[in-house]
Amino acid sequence: MGNVENGRRRGVGVLSRWAWGLALAVMGAGCDPGAREPAPADPLATQEQAALSYNSLSYNGLSFNGLSFNGLSFNGLSFNGLSSIDFASWYGADPALAEEVMRYIVRCAVPEGQTRTYTDAQTNTVHTWTGLLGLAPGWAGGAPATVAEQQIVSACLAAHSNPFGVSVPISVLGRDGLGEEIPASDFELATFAQPESCFFGNLFQGQGLYAGSQNPPLDATQSTTRACAVVDGSGMPRMTCAPLVYVGSCSDVCTQTGTAFASCTVGGVSFQPLTTRVRAADLSVCGDGTCQVTESCGASNTYDACAADCGACP
Repeated sequence: MGNVENGRRRGVGVLSRWAWGLALAVMGAGCDPGAREPAPADPLATQEQAALSYNSLSYNGLSFNGLSFNGLSFNGLSFNGLSSIDFASWYGADPALAEEVMRYIVRCAVPEGQTRTYTDAQTNTVHTWTGLLGLAPGWAGGAPATVAEQQIVSACLAAHSNPFGVSVPISVLGRDGLGEEIPASDFELATFAQPESCFFGNLFQGQGLYAGSQNPPLDATQSTTRACAVVDGSGMPRMTCAPLVYVGSCSDVCTQTGTAFASCTVGGVSFQPLTTRVRAADLSVCGDGTCQVTESCGASNTYDACAADCGACP
């Protein structure tokens, strides 16, 4: 079950200002919510992936209030849903952040080759968002989001989160809102060879958002922009990324099927998850000659005091 996307699906192959009720968005502290991802220059985009998505959703977006209350989850990602007064009110509360959230919602829910458009009546600006993964076909078509679609879109938003606002590709495995397996080629599995994390929850119903790890712990020289669900020797993730709640090892709370997890349970509630894989080349190591965004200056060879790459601190 796979999907390079941070994605691809069917040939294609992310909550705290809201009292954590139902908001979705992007996990990237310190990044400009309105910033656009650069056009992928990755050679994978021209190989077996029909589309390659990158993750840089900020967790400010995951906290953005409103989707469960503005009717979008009920009206669907159709013209009627995006033209409602409630949606306009939600969007107008913070246009830059709403733009980022919608970019990822449409990317996750709507199939590749389709777009969704919203015209801001206040500014007469037309906003267009491009579909990619098609994980919620019913909701994308204008129907109310089913529970399965709510869960898988929530998981997809979480999987796209990146606390550094840096885009790196990931492979996404699992099933869509209809229970259909997300296809993954042997090439994809071999390229994205390192199992990373599991993501699940339901933002639409205020049931939280969770992440677990399935990767070997990072050593003191290693770092990654995917720090919210990747552990080090302490057994905990390098960063705390509210509203994501870290649940430990994926295998402790999830049932695995092949290369993906089929179901994850927290607090007696079972969720449909997405499972992610990454490329070894996207892991940073102190001493490789480049001061990465995940590294800091210092007088050691650890990621947070990497003299070899970032020099001595002033």
